[in-house]
Amino acid sequence: MLTIASPIFLLLLWEFLSRTGMIDIRFFPPPSAIVSTFFGMISSGEMAGHIGVSLYRIFAGFLLGVIPGIVIGLLMGLYSPIRHFVSPIVMALMPIPTLALLPIIIILFGIGDLSKVITIAGSVFFPVVINTAAGVINIDSIYLDVAKNYGAGKMDFFMKIALPGAMPVMLEGIQMGQAIALLTIVAAEMMGATSGIGYLIWVSYKAFLLQEMYVGLILISFFGYLFSLLLRGIQKKMLPWR
Repeated sequence: MLTIASPIFLLLLWEFLSRTGMIDIRFFPPPSAIVSTFFGMISSGEMAGHIGVSLYRIFAGFLLGVIPGIVIGLLMGLYSPIRHFVSPIVMALMPIPTLALLPIIIILFGIGDLSKVITIAGSVFFPVVINTAAGVINIDSIYLDVAKNYGAGKMDFFMKIALPGAMPVMLEGIQMGQAIALLTIVAAEMMGATSGIGYLIWVSYKAFLLQEMYVGLILISFFGYLFSLLLRGIQKKMLPWR
């Protein structure tokens, strides 16, 4: 109840301050007006297109970043030569914001969906690969010794030792990656895009249509909260002991 009450309280406070003129409604329109604008955009069909495009880019980029991140992270954690070879590259590229590379990505892959997907994948990859490698490295060596003594093959090490052992830390990296994916999609769609929630926010801002802009911002917030709940639910299923 407290979890539900806090956003409701914030919205009611915002509505009250807007209706009483304590904040400027030109910059902070009341939530009721924003909701009305949202349903108007839904009924016109405009909103469905923006949401569909953004969700496609988020999911595609997320998977494109998470899957290689898990595989490379497991390899880095299990084999020190791979770790020593890959770590300098990861550590050198990680501090560079993927959005700073967006102009180069657009030059290489155009202004279509592919450039947005690759931008999101690049942002998601680093927290996943680092957390996965750290999770494998922190596995108690006794599990590795037992597996060797029982003649475990490379696939057994991957699937029965490294992956389950790294799972708690790896899922935290994936959780972080989904938040970064939402941040990235908004910024990426503000540059060289003709659709999407980020595009909607930017175009509405430039036209000073702040109610439409707030619709986009609230949608991003909603999807971030929804994805976080879904990942936490998956985490509870996969890690019941936590």
